Amino acid sequence: MSKKTNQNNIKLSPWWIYGVILGIIILYNIFSSGVNYKEPSKISSALFNTYLDKGEIEKVVVFDKTQAEVYLTKTALKEETHKRVQKDVFDRPNKGPHYFVEIGNDQVFQTKIEKAQSEGKLKDYSFAPKNDLLEYFISALPFIVLIGVWIFVMRRMSGGAGGGGGQIFNIGKSKAKLFDEKTDTKVTFKDVAGLEGAKEEVQEIVEFLKNPQKYTNLGGKIPKGALLVGPPGTGKTLLAKAVAGEAQVPFFSLSGSDFVEMFVGVGASRVRDLFKQAKDKSPAIIFIDEIDAVGRARGKSNMSGGNDERENTLNQLLTEMDGFGTNSNVIVLAATNRADVLDKALMRAGRFDRQIYVDLPDIRERKEIFEVHLTPLKKVEGLDTDFLAKQTPGFSGADIANVCNEAALIAARKDKEAVDKQDFLDAVDRIVGGLEKKNKIVTPNEKKAIAIHEAGHATVSWMLEHAAPLIKVTIVPRGQSLGAAWYLPEERLIVRPDQMLDEMCATMGGRAAEKVIFNTISTGALSDLEKVTKQARAMVTVYGLNDKIGNITYYDSSGQSEYSFSKPYSEDTAMIIDKEISLLIESQYQRAIQILTENKDKLNQLADILIEKEVIFKDDLEAIFGKREFDLNLQPETSL
Repeated sequence: MSKKTNQNNIKLSPWWIYGVILGIIILYNIFSSGVNYKEPSKISSALFNTYLDKGEIEKVVVFDKTQAEVYLTKTALKEETHKRVQKDVFDRPNKGPHYFVEIGNDQVFQTKIEKAQSEGKLKDYSFAPKNDLLEYFISALPFIVLIGVWIFVMRRMSGGAGGGGGQIFNIGKSKAKLFDEKTDTKVTFKDVAGLEGAKEEVQEIVEFLKNPQKYTNLGGKIPKGALLVGPPGTGKTLLAKAVAGEAQVPFFSLSGSDFVEMFVGVGASRVRDLFKQAKDKSPAIIFIDEIDAVGRARGKSNMSGGNDERENTLNQLLTEMDGFGTNSNVIVLAATNRADVLDKALMRAGRFDRQIYVDLPDIRERKEIFEVHLTPLKKVEGLDTDFLAKQTPGFSGADIANVCNEAALIAARKDKEAVDKQDFLDAVDRIVGGLEKKNKIVTPNEKKAIAIHEAGHATVSWMLEHAAPLIKVTIVPRGQSLGAAWYLPEERLIVRPDQMLDEMCATMGGRAAEKVIFNTISTGALSDLEKVTKQARAMVTVYGLNDKIGNITYYDSSGQSEYSFSKPYSEDTAMIIDKEISLLIESQYQRAIQILTENKDKLNQLADILIEKEVIFKDDLEAIFGKREFDLNLQPETSL
């Protein structure tokens, strides 16, 4: 009986005592100093001048040259005008201050009250530091902080050692955000343009949770997980947000890096807590963005013992997704652009039953994406979205959103009332090539060399069938480049050797033009050399397009070769690979020299126009070379 009585008794916490003592000290300081705890009324400068001229003000106390407290005379307090300040909060005679006024110019104000005092209209005035409740609170703030920290630590430590949240400061608790459809911004499938195949897959997942009997009546099982894979900016996270907006079930969202912590066992504890919360609210969806942060294949990159904490987190994730007692009403969505490095156990059926590839949008999907992002913009009537889609092949959804935003900024910079077609073209140029630097100092000789270089690219690409046709060429410096050429490559699903060789030849056209005109070369072809070297290496070692090496690839799609110190071929083969890469590049370089030598006059003519105008377009090339025999659809690229 006595034990129960003790349990029911209210325990007096020490911090209550500290709070009472602190309150007593503050109240004592307030009332012992004679300060009346009533906020004085604010009056305007004009009203203050009126009271001052009438002689109704007894005393003025100026604080920090910005504010003054006004004390009225006893005679003035009896008047009806000042009735509202006659009594304080305790219904006692108000000792003041009765009003306060904001000071604009402290010199003018001081002159005014000195004059009033000399005329006998003001009894006294003084300057004093501010001394109100805020000062008392600030002086007591260190004690409040210390008590608050002590309470916080004690309460967290008293949380017990059980479950995921037993560690100090609840560090083992999941950081997942629970999506609330009432308060959070709702994104639906209507907001996701393009991605028809991916949308169909994730829509079906929502249907699984809304109406599971439709599928289970036939003996089927609801998928346990879906992995969204694709390049950055293609809309993987947006799709997950659409699922959160459409699904009428709890939606937990977090990043793969949220599991990672410096303390041992925290990652696994957070995984357990996440799935516990999801199972308690099942049916539910868990979305893990950038899952490669914890899902990398085990046993890789085990330098100095490896990262055991990350592997423990992955092991716990594998167990929760497909282990004893797994709740089938929790579906896991995950997104990554590095599916090749994920652990095979994580990728198997039963954990992620579906892999949904979210690819870069094609021309039709780009048009739909443009229409979504153009909706909030003030644009000109009849803006051609088909044209915009053609000008941006290879752009992701995020790139297109950036183009629309940049176009609006450019239009605003030019004081336009609506965004037009040219603003979008300028935005594409800005994003692909960088900001124009017209004030960059370029000597006449350097300008001639840059013009010859860019004219060489334009000439060779115009003469070759499979090279990307030109949109425009400029010698105005952009970003880190001294000149740039914009092309629109054909959107191909497969590439043949002759197409790759033509592209390499066009890329080497800049250096070849320098050789033909000046009989010397410069460092301006660095980006060109980097590009053709990668293309040549890919032809030889990846795609098996070289006769000497044969139908062999040294590409490892699993990504394990990244962590290997040995090459998958012998030293003799390495010498052959290096030789074949060099032969490929040199042969296209000589081919470009031959083309430019045959068209040397036209090359010089094009360069002269480029020096004069600084920017040339497709029409200028047609005027010099005539109509191009090969008409292709294009993507912007930069050179030099």
